Amino acid sequence: MTRFAPRLMALLLCAATALAPVSQPAAQVRMPALGDDGDEGLTVAAERRYGEQIMREVRRDPAYLDDPVLLEYVQSLWERLVTAAHKRGDIGQELRAQFPWELFLVRDRSVNAFALPGGYVGVHLGLVALTGTADELASVLAHELSHVSQRHIARSVASASRQGALSLAAMLLGVIAASRANSPDLAQAAIAGGQAAAIQGQLNFSREMEREADRIGLAVLQEAGFVPTGMARMFEKLEQASRLNDSGQYPYLRTHPLTTERVSEARTRTGYGAEPEATGPQVHAMMQARARVLMDDGVDGLRRAALTPAHSPAWRDRLAVLYGAALAQSRLQDHEAARRGAQALQDAVREMPGATAGAARTAALLRAEIELAAGDSARALSQLRPAQSAAGLPRPERLLQGQAVLQGAVAAGGVAGAQPAAREALKESAGSLQTWLAQHRSDAAAWQLLARHQDALGARLGAARAWAETRAALGDLGAAIDLLRAARRSQAPATAADFIDASVIDARLRELEAQRREIARELRGRRSGPGGPADDGG
Repeated sequence: MTRFAPRLMALLLCAATALAPVSQPAAQVRMPALGDDGDEGLTVAAERRYGEQIMREVRRDPAYLDDPVLLEYVQSLWERLVTAAHKRGDIGQELRAQFPWELFLVRDRSVNAFALPGGYVGVHLGLVALTGTADELASVLAHELSHVSQRHIARSVASASRQGALSLAAMLLGVIAASRANSPDLAQAAIAGGQAAAIQGQLNFSREMEREADRIGLAVLQEAGFVPTGMARMFEKLEQASRLNDSGQYPYLRTHPLTTERVSEARTRTGYGAEPEATGPQVHAMMQARARVLMDDGVDGLRRAALTPAHSPAWRDRLAVLYGAALAQSRLQDHEAARRGAQALQDAVREMPGATAGAARTAALLRAEIELAAGDSARALSQLRPAQSAAGLPRPERLLQGQAVLQGAVAAGGVAGAQPAAREALKESAGSLQTWLAQHRSDAAAWQLLARHQDALGARLGAARAWAETRAALGDLGAAIDLLRAARRSQAPATAADFIDASVIDARLRELEAQRREIARELRGRRSGPGGPADDGG
């Protein structure tokens, strides 16, 4: 268990004290049958700003993980669910436009996912590692998506405000009665009773939101084309995993419905017949193995993952074993063993009955990653070329290609005039990254890679701007502003390209300074109020 969860909770509790009750928004989104609690909570715009504030801190946490391959896979499931929820009417036009609907990974072994204000959803690697199929993982994402689409955080704010008022009234009455009876013990009992009543009311409300997220999440899961029994299977796995540290007693004190109850309800809705074929089993098996390696990347954990069984497992398990072993061997710097494992994986995919193009691409990406770690940029690029398409490179290929080109240029002795081919390749790669960033301005990894390209090309102003954008994308506005200011003071424009970069830096500097002033005004102007994540475990 990393320190991400306690740090996030502390951040939420601190930020929650800055929230203020707000008036009813002008345009109401579609609400479920829990009542009108959201009316007294947060507006859509306020919830989005609150989420952005939290994410600025989350992105700087060491447990925040931007693994392009695994993130792309989980996002592909998430985007199908968001599209299905919008089609069903669970996500209105205002909510679709205002919220970023961003999913992120957390390097944590615990089986968990959680929704934050403003349309952000975090997924622990332990959850991906536990799920046996894409349908099981999608069922959890659909549950968290429903927390966001039904605005359960805004409802929680309103409920907590009312419960706080009731608790305060109960405590005041108790203190008055105790003062008349001259009994300090009675006063303490009244305060404890008022707090308990407020807590119990909030738990009841939370359990109803969890049931609703299950119900709507299942409908979204089906609309998106996933196997609906994946939700029941996932609940069964959670129930089995929780037996080690959860007796299941006192269900009325739980914020979530008892897992056995959720299993029963999910099975009732989806039926008990034969299980349909799982969605994308080959790719999911490899991504499950990747999550296991990434969440336990110490030497002992990598050595365990690098072991392969003496017997030949079933096709799906074989892909997972080969993938995880090759990745672990690469991270242990055993490059030859990793290459052999990656080749065995690619051979297995080719020989596997019903192998898909997605499985072949996933195996090729791993091979490119392993070749890059071994320092062979030419072999890495050879694995990426078949993935090119008219629509452009996906993010994993684009970043791996940029790393390989940069590595090749450095290995060739630099990009000075003596190496024109390397310089041209680096310019082309930098252009590819700039094209990507024009549409994905918050991609910190791409900005960092572009900064390294610009440094190698000697474009100091362009590099300074890219390094600043890296910090801005990670939420560190102060560092981004300092980098841009330093760049303008230290580098006078000498070429036409420098003048363009200087103009861009000046404009971006004004924009970031205005953004920082706006954040400061919001923090000063907010009054205290309740808030927090919509979910803490499923």
